[in-house]
Amino acid sequence: MNHLERLESQSIYILREAFSSFQSLAMLWSAGKDSNVILWLARKAFFGHVPFPMVYIDTGYEMPELLAFRDKLVRDWKLNLIISQNVQAFKEGQTFPAGKLTRVQCCGVLKKEALKQTLDRHRFQGLIVGVRRDEEPTRAKERVFSPRTATMQWEIEDQPPELWDQFNTEVPEGAHIRIHPLLHWTESNIWEYTQQERIPVPELYFDHGTGQRYRSLGCHTCTGGFKSTAKSVAEIIEELQKSRVSERAGRAHDHESEDAFEKLRRDGFM
Repeated sequence: MNHLERLESQSIYILREAFSSFQSLAMLWSAGKDSNVILWLARKAFFGHVPFPMVYIDTGYEMPELLAFRDKLVRDWKLNLIISQNVQAFKEGQTFPAGKLTRVQCCGVLKKEALKQTLDRHRFQGLIVGVRRDEEPTRAKERVFSPRTATMQWEIEDQPPELWDQFNTEVPEGAHIRIHPLLHWTESNIWEYTQQERIPVPELYFDHGTGQRYRSLGCHTCTGGFKSTAKSVAEIIEELQKSRVSERAGRAHDHESEDAFEKLRRDGFM
C-alpha cells in the first residue's frame, strides 16, 4: 500500500472499532476539509451508509457559504444531522463581540457549552472528532481514543497508553471518549486524499480572484483569510509544499494568549 492507502486503512479501522465499542456514538462535523474526509471514510467503512448522527455546533456566527454547503451534503448523502446551539447565551448576550467576553471565553460559551448540552441530552458515549496532531501543538498530545470527564475536562497528564492499537473504551458514568481517526494525518495528506477521492469541500478554501482564501474555517468574527491564489485542490497541495505559515494563523482566538488554545482544549473544547 502507498502512504494514503495506509492512512485510509488505519482510519477505517479506528472508525469500525469505535462503532463496535460504543452503544451511542456521534461525529462532530464542521463541514470543513478534515471532517469531510472523516465523513468520506465513514461512508467507505460502512458501505455507503453513515450509521451515527452528525453533530454541528452552530455558534450563530457561521459563514453562510459553509451552511449552504452543509445543508447540500446532508441532503445528498442522507445524513442524520443534529444542530447544537447554546440559545441561552444569545438571550443573555453572552457572546463576542456583543457581550463583554473575550474570544476564548466566547468559544467556551458558544461551542463547549453547546456541545455539552448535546452530549447530556443524547448521552453519547463516543464522539468522533477531526483532530490532527500537526495542526496545533496541544493536539500533538492527544490519544486516538481520548477520555473526557463528566464535565468534559481533558486530563492531559493522565492519559491511557495506546500500545499495539489497543484503545481505551471504558466510559465512566457521565463521561465520554473522543475518537480521532485523523490523528496521524497531516494537512497535506488531507488535501492529497481529497484530490484522490474527489471529496467535495466548501468553495471558501479557494481563491476566487481576491488573492486570498480560507485555510481553516470558523466563525466569521474570528476567522481571517490567508494570502493565496490557489484556485484548486492541486494548487493548494503545491502551495503547502512551500508555505511555512501555521494552518491556524487566521484564527483570532488562538492569539489572545500564549496558552489560549490549550486552556480551551483542557476545558472541553474540540
